[in-house]
Amino acid sequence: MTNEQLKNFYFGAYRFEETEDGWLKAFQYSKAQEEYFKEAFDFWYDRCTASTAKTIEFITEATKLSFDFKIIWMGSPDSFELAVDGQITKIAYVMDFMKEGMPEPDFSKGFPGWNLPKEGKIAWELPEGKKSVVIYLPSDATVLVKNFELNGTAERPQKNEKVLWLGDSITQGFGPLRSAQTYVSVANRILNYDIVNQGIGGYVYDKKSLMKMDGYQPEKIIVALGTNQYGDETMAAVEEYYETLTGIYGHEIPILCISPIWRGDQPEGYEKFVSFCEGIKEVAGRYQNVTIIDGFTLVPHLKEYYLDNLHPNCLGAENYGRNLVEMIRKLRF
Repeated sequence: MTNEQLKNFYFGAYRFEETEDGWLKAFQYSKAQEEYFKEAFDFWYDRCTASTAKTIEFITEATKLSFDFKIIWMGSPDSFELAVDGQITKIAYVMDFMKEGMPEPDFSKGFPGWNLPKEGKIAWELPEGKKSVVIYLPSDATVLVKNFELNGTAERPQKNEKVLWLGDSITQGFGPLRSAQTYVSVANRILNYDIVNQGIGGYVYDKKSLMKMDGYQPEKIIVALGTNQYGDETMAAVEEYYETLTGIYGHEIPILCISPIWRGDQPEGYEKFVSFCEGIKEVAGRYQNVTIIDGFTLVPHLKEYYLDNLHPNCLGAENYGRNLVEMIRKLRF
């Protein structure tokens, strides 16, 4: 399969580029947005180029697939994963590709430096018969792909609404350390949206990152921000964000505001955090096209559901994603 053919089955990308040596790179931001992040903060810039929530999806009767990959940046190790008819059947952990000469990560102290770029090949067998296949790419790494091979034909699957998903590290997918187990992946296995996920680790309500993306018009927008800026003394940033967002996409487009989920890592600031969450809901509630979900209802307020009392682990993300789907359906968003 050529890279041009592969693009037809590549979801979560706004645009593509191909390197001189044939690697296909997918982007969820426009070049102008990436330039903004580059000037604003290296931490945001690195993460805006990650393979966040990108998938390769098709319907096929093939029994074998393979592809080459190159990891050129990584924030944390998660996984390549294969789902067949909605069931995860294969997991290839990034750490298994990175182990040679590298220490195991100590999550209490952050992650060690990675020996990058790192190249490899994934080859998976598929069951007989016609089936739906989804390949999840690592969420917190920048992955390039080439030489995608399939011993059969492929059909592009039908998707539901185009949805622009805006958020921070939780939306990008940090926490579960499993690309198919982020809350966005869990929810979207059920909702089947055609998403562009612009979640970035450490991100905040920042109107400057909101720019019209030529040729792209979402049918719905989901916003899950706020946990990184509860120390703000005013709600000005949130107010400016929603005003800019509706200015770009119009006051008719359905927008879902998910207020921050519970966090237990900073008990000394908890009351201020709760107050800021209430402020987000108040600001978002001023817009008739905005539906609000209280994030505190989505994940249990227990450390067992979190990697670090801030980012949901696999169990927390599963709860988050499934509870979110129930709320979206209940509210008819």
